[in-house]
Amino acid sequence: MREAVRHISDFIFLYPLLMSFVWMIGGLLFYYRHERRRFQAPPLAAFPMFSILVPCHNEEVQIGETIEQLLTVTYPNYEIIAVDDGSTDGTARILKEMCDRYGIVRAIYLTSNQGKAAALNIATLAARGELILTLDADALLSPDALHWIAWHFEKFPRVGAVTGNPRILNRTSLLAKIQTGEFATIIGLIKRTQRILGKVLTVSGVIAAFRRSALHAAGYWDTDMVTEDIDITWKLEKQFWDVRYEPRATCWIYVPETLKGLWRQRMRWSQGGVEVLKKHHNIWAHWRQRRLWPVFLESAVSVVWSYCFWGMVLLWLVTAVFDLSVGVTPSPPLPPQWTGSVLAMTCILQFCVSLCVDRRYEKNILRYLFWVIWYPFIYWMISSFTVIFATPRALLKKKGARAVWKSPDRGLAKISKRVAQ
Repeated sequence: MREAVRHISDFIFLYPLLMSFVWMIGGLLFYYRHERRRFQAPPLAAFPMFSILVPCHNEEVQIGETIEQLLTVTYPNYEIIAVDDGSTDGTARILKEMCDRYGIVRAIYLTSNQGKAAALNIATLAARGELILTLDADALLSPDALHWIAWHFEKFPRVGAVTGNPRILNRTSLLAKIQTGEFATIIGLIKRTQRILGKVLTVSGVIAAFRRSALHAAGYWDTDMVTEDIDITWKLEKQFWDVRYEPRATCWIYVPETLKGLWRQRMRWSQGGVEVLKKHHNIWAHWRQRRLWPVFLESAVSVVWSYCFWGMVLLWLVTAVFDLSVGVTPSPPLPPQWTGSVLAMTCILQFCVSLCVDRRYEKNILRYLFWVIWYPFIYWMISSFTVIFATPRALLKKKGARAVWKSPDRGLAKISKRVAQ
């Protein structure tokens, strides 16, 4: 018993420590190889048409601003297709006004909530572009983003998808400030590292571009997956399409600023991740899919880590509350012991590394250095706790059950505006 607890405790401490250094090294390698000296979008011999798809459900507060920003894009050949997925607010009215005002904007109206994947599939059938860009209804796309993305498709015929770089717009609360550090120090470095290793776990659901022929080969988006972005990435990579990360294709997004909104978001991410592992476990039966094995393994080990962490917390509570003697005394999760301090220092080091690779996209990101040290103690706990509930839900989910969606928490300012209306 004592040996087992010791090994689990070592795993809980060493696994995130090891992965942090892997992400830092991978992020720096990506930066020096692909990012350091490229400040202007490469010239294009041709401008293949982009169809920008914007699925939305109850987005009357945000959708107008999103489309207005899309009209500032400098790429010369694109169209905008918004899909109202059974909204019950004024989203449809706003979209109609936009279509009447701008000829480049079209809209599709679904009478009931079919889910984001279904909305994207329908919009893709109506799209005229050779390249498909999917954009969340709260994302404000940078004017030059399409130039950076189109270069990959034009130069490399096997590129099937390119994901962009979401940045945080709202930062009025502790949760939003920590997420600012998370997107810069965790998500950005992970995608850079995965690109160096050869396979990306997922395109960003916020901003991702696809070659139409690649989508067709992969069978488009499956409507029964909670996280359609992870699933389509795996479907493309199993078909041996190249999936890339382009950090210079930026957009600005709103993130949850309430615990309820954050919990819903992380539950969906956790459930979707396990659903993908369950669906695509057959990669282990094919040697040709071996480059996906490390991505699968890292995701699976993350799930195991969450159960180990909360198992140790439960063991500590039981022994502390009931004063039981089980031959071992687990350390309390709070306050953090020396292991927690090491992880906090590693987070700061990781943040400093991210400054080297992200400072060109956000000049004032240094001011959030203080907030990122809370990431291990707040976000790791919340995210790992959602895994405990999401895993059985994903494993027991009925195959083929359609995944519908709700408009997420867009931040305190947006919530106040929605309530006022």
